[in-house]
Amino acid sequence: MLGAAAGATWLAGKVLEDRVSRDAAANPRLLNWSWARRIAVRLAQGGLTPGAEAETWGSAEDRARARDEYAGHVRRSMELVAEYTGIDLPPERAQVYIFDRAEWVDANLAQFELMFAPLDEAYAGTLARLRSATTVGAFGQAMLSGQMGLLLGYLGQRVLGQYDLSLLGREPVTEGRLYFVEPNIAALQRRFGLPADEFRAWIALHEVTHAFEFEGHPWVRDHMNGLLTSYLRSLSEDLFGGQPGGALSTFASRIKDNSRQARSGRNGSSGSAGPDGSNGAAGGGHMLELMMSPDQRAAFQQLQALMALMEGYSNHVMQRVGAAQLKDHEVLRTTFESRARNRSVGERLFIRLTGLDVKLEQYALGERFCQQVVDARGIDYLNRVWDGPEQLPTLEEIHEPERWVARQQAVLV
Repeated sequence: MLGAAAGATWLAGKVLEDRVSRDAAANPRLLNWSWARRIAVRLAQGGLTPGAEAETWGSAEDRARARDEYAGHVRRSMELVAEYTGIDLPPERAQVYIFDRAEWVDANLAQFELMFAPLDEAYAGTLARLRSATTVGAFGQAMLSGQMGLLLGYLGQRVLGQYDLSLLGREPVTEGRLYFVEPNIAALQRRFGLPADEFRAWIALHEVTHAFEFEGHPWVRDHMNGLLTSYLRSLSEDLFGGQPGGALSTFASRIKDNSRQARSGRNGSSGSAGPDGSNGAAGGGHMLELMMSPDQRAAFQQLQALMALMEGYSNHVMQRVGAAQLKDHEVLRTTFESRARNRSVGERLFIRLTGLDVKLEQYALGERFCQQVVDARGIDYLNRVWDGPEQLPTLEEIHEPERWVARQQAVLV
């Protein structure tokens, strides 16, 4: 029995080794994107059960009809968002795509591959520079690819709409793409008995607002790209820079130092914020922050604040405009709030393990930030956040909107 198990393990390892994705120097890459896609598509389409039926959605006529329907919602949303926010966009800027789940996975897998390119390049450089460097190996690549596939597959089952401006793309982009995942939208509509037309109009409002954020203020994409690039470059250096003791030693030392600073902050100064508004002691943040250097944590928290603002702004516009324009808005709002509260135990655990809980919490805080500022000062005052990077709220200001308002008032005095 033990011999058979050992033989099976050797054979599985041999199969993996034969199929591993390799670079030009024949070293295993960090991820095998083909493996990640296979897992993501199968999970997005309903599960990982072998032999599960592949999803097909919509004839050519159905897709053309759906695209015309969503394009109408997008045009109307453009008018309504411009009227409410006072931000103008040239007409017909955003391209509309109707996706099934596999198509959504493919579109986002391409973006993740771009995002991971700096890590892959740094890893390849380390292998070329240091003979003692250890490759991830076939099993390491399978594990990382599986984690990526599970994350994208989980999201592929749930995403309704998305605005995509190709962050980190090598070509300049001024016009984004609007994705609507019709199988997910139709399934949710049927499950909760939602009004079909208004439900799709409501989703379009949210995604169109993202187009106003990015395309009405081109600096936002450059700023976000700069933060992402800085963070990923620094992370690459940690992982593959060849520091004494390796990456594990670096991260262990940081966890120890940051934990001590966090305890000191709670017992004394309560954790002073850095000049960029980041929490210098990593107190109260995500577990990942304990492994970060001060520069990494600053970029990470600026990204958190920016994404919280952008999702919060879109949610705010969707709710305010929807309440004025959609007769069933209250049904839509309460249904989604109930859906978020009543996730299964397994789903809550997955969200926690992947860090999506932090993302969802930040989005709720971002919406509260926007609502409080608008209630106190109006939408024109909130729109100052789009005047430039220096006007963006810090993570602390997202938590306490009155601090951002006070900073604006100080500039006016």
